[in-house]
Amino acid sequence: MAGIYIHIPFCKQRCTYCDFYKEIGSADNQVDTFTDTLIQEIQLRKSYLNGDNIGTVYFGGGTPSVLNFNQFRRIFDEIHHVFNVDNDAEVTMEANPDDLTDAYLETLSSLPFNRLSIGIQSFNNKHLKIINRRHDAQQAKNAVINARKHGFQNISIDLIYALPGQTIEDWKKQLEEAFNLNVEHISAYGLTYEEGTALWKQRNKGLVKVTEDEVTLQMFNYMRLKMIEKGFESYEISNYAKPGFRSRHNSAYWQFVPYLGLGPSAHSFDGKSRQWNIASVQKYIQSISILKPSFEKEVLSEQDFYNDFIMVSLRTSDGISLADLKNRFGEELFDYCLQNADNQIKYGNLILNNNRLFLSDTGVHIANQVIIELMKTD
Repeated sequence: MAGIYIHIPFCKQRCTYCDFYKEIGSADNQVDTFTDTLIQEIQLRKSYLNGDNIGTVYFGGGTPSVLNFNQFRRIFDEIHHVFNVDNDAEVTMEANPDDLTDAYLETLSSLPFNRLSIGIQSFNNKHLKIINRRHDAQQAKNAVINARKHGFQNISIDLIYALPGQTIEDWKKQLEEAFNLNVEHISAYGLTYEEGTALWKQRNKGLVKVTEDEVTLQMFNYMRLKMIEKGFESYEISNYAKPGFRSRHNSAYWQFVPYLGLGPSAHSFDGKSRQWNIASVQKYIQSISILKPSFEKEVLSEQDFYNDFIMVSLRTSDGISLADLKNRFGEELFDYCLQNADNQIKYGNLILNNNRLFLSDTGVHIANQVIIELMKTD
């Protein structure tokens, strides 16, 4: 099995926390030209996955919901023409809440989408304004209601906690609003101040009130308890799903399943190397037009792959399979991992059970530190 990720790099406005590649504002003809180029890239890179069946397709961004029915239809037609897509493939679209009107969702109903990922982030209008989201709380709720009305039975929402000035009481209210919508999946991320973003600059100038680390930890702990209480599985540090509704696309990333990334700045992985397209719509279009895709490539050394394996596996509820570790990397790295894990087990940050290593409840709080202890840097 393999996956396809499609990066739609257009947004109507820039959120203050976001450091993903995007273009702000776009004319209809620019999106049409981009769609033409994307279809051409599919043709140029059709051999990348070596004929593997496609089990997941994911439209991310940016804001994929800026595309209209005809643009989506053309992309899907090309994907199905070039690749063998499984009949039960998971097909996800990220969307802004205010785009998910009755009229827009009606146009999606005949497309292959069977999963929506809605970027709500908060139900608090004050916080939405601080991070420059273009929807309000009511539009966020309406988006889920409208999606249900149009037959979507697999809905994920994104939330952010530790927003500027946010209190633990407000975060409890946000979670309650989310649970009331009865969605199948919730991705919840602690706010990070990415260098160069508007929010990072505001913090450095003292224009926003940063949530204290102790409060952020309280928010995280409360969230994990409530998720379990409401029937969600914590299958990755930031991802929670009702049984049977884990993101198959993201899970495949964490299991190192090959995937093809299409569009500017999109990443691909073939099992041995990673490559990423140029982060410019204009240069992307130019390079594809002369049949010479512009990208950078990194061939992974065994140590690189081992470090990625440790980092990704420990963030998931499946943890590190020691049998898989030995099979992939041999005795030397297997022994290195166990030797470095020993202290973390003694401290109670790691649990060894059924030939697997997991983060404990306390280890989750310092996950990055524990992961670094197990990685090989020399």
